[in-house]
Amino acid sequence: MRNLKIKEILEVTKGELLQGNLTYECKNFSKDTRTIQKGDTYIAIKGENFDGNQFWEQAIEKGAECVIVSEIKEKAEELQKYRNKNIIKVKDTLEALYEIAKKKRSFYQIPVIAVTGSVGKTSTKDMIANVVSQQYKTLKTIGNNNNNIGLPFTILKLQEEEAMVLEMGMNHAGEIRLLTNIAKPDICVITNIGTSHIGNLGSRENILKAKLEIIEGNEQATIIINNDNDMLHKWKKQNEGKRKVLTYGIEEKSMIEAKEIKLKEKGSEFICEGEEEKIKVKVPVGGIHFISNSLCAIAVGKTMKIQNEKIIKGIAEFELTKKRMDIKETKNGIKIINDAYNASLEAMEASLKYLSEFKKARKIAVLGDMLELGEYSQKLHEQVGKIVYDHKIDFLICSGEMAKDIGKQAKKEGMEPNNVYYFETKEEVIRKLKEIQKTGDVILFKASNKMKFFELAEEMMECNP
Repeated sequence: MRNLKIKEILEVTKGELLQGNLTYECKNFSKDTRTIQKGDTYIAIKGENFDGNQFWEQAIEKGAECVIVSEIKEKAEELQKYRNKNIIKVKDTLEALYEIAKKKRSFYQIPVIAVTGSVGKTSTKDMIANVVSQQYKTLKTIGNNNNNIGLPFTILKLQEEEAMVLEMGMNHAGEIRLLTNIAKPDICVITNIGTSHIGNLGSRENILKAKLEIIEGNEQATIIINNDNDMLHKWKKQNEGKRKVLTYGIEEKSMIEAKEIKLKEKGSEFICEGEEEKIKVKVPVGGIHFISNSLCAIAVGKTMKIQNEKIIKGIAEFELTKKRMDIKETKNGIKIINDAYNASLEAMEASLKYLSEFKKARKIAVLGDMLELGEYSQKLHEQVGKIVYDHKIDFLICSGEMAKDIGKQAKKEGMEPNNVYYFETKEEVIRKLKEIQKTGDVILFKASNKMKFFELAEEMMECNP
């Protein structure tokens, strides 16, 4: 364990110690006065809609021993009432956060795994962390703290951990470059290149470029890619021999492959082939995409020389983050799939494919808008409509301005018009579901998080006996 001394913070941030002790060690860091703990160091983050500089005194009153601010109105004599506390002033607290996190990272010579991709980052990150934690005490990104604030604060939590698994998200070019240069990962994972944020980036080629920024943090890092993804497969071929790349896949010939796949409603089994050996793997979550996630976790485990038994155990004990393929069954035998945390064309396709695997049940898809698609929005929503039809979904309920195109296209493809519905309000959606649902049905809720379709899933759980 290695804590940051105030002297070191001043060096990397070019800050000024208004008062305090140069040798004081900052152990835990916080940006939120609502959850701050005694002894924490408060960093007053300033954003577009909030200014943490307004709450530094509140942070001290709640137990903070050190505060890092960029603006302070009080004069030196007025600060005397906090003479036993440490107050640091910097030019920009966000830039200071990055530099402090870089310094903290430099203290630890431990394996760092970074995960990015258009779809499946969080579940893949969690599965990797489950495998790595079988051998190492592991720190991982909690929830969706994968941005320019969440990632450095995750690194600042490092204490006695022996490995770290970090998720890296982005909406625009350059954002992952910032994160990877803070984290300096030893293993870089790219799960896929899809259409998420294509409205911001303009094309899948630009999305690929933005995701590949992850490899800039460490020239010696091992790169692990999903070889089934067309863009990554092409990139691998074009860059053969330039970097150390490990591939995994189900369809394409890869270094780590899944064979003899057995898909079930609540899980799956497969034989993993690679390096002249075969491993039997059980995945506790249904859906072909979780086999892909498992292969990725195996690739990381192999790179870190973790024993097969531990890799298998880590995958078998994997649990999904809430709102991501969260499956519950009501007392009257209806299965509710709450997969409403995010949505893109690829994520929609994966969820609908999983829904289609419930062969003996009536399948109901409740779909909403996919956001941040820009000029591609109509085309991609129409593609979802085609996927609904292709997967023989029995009922389609759409809600959201752009989701109209899903229903229209499903009917164009040949889906029974009387089984396709569009509603503007959540109340109408719930009313129709109550009207058509029967024992044994499986109902999928899928939309971008801002649509709050997870509320629909929760309400359907509550209103069923």
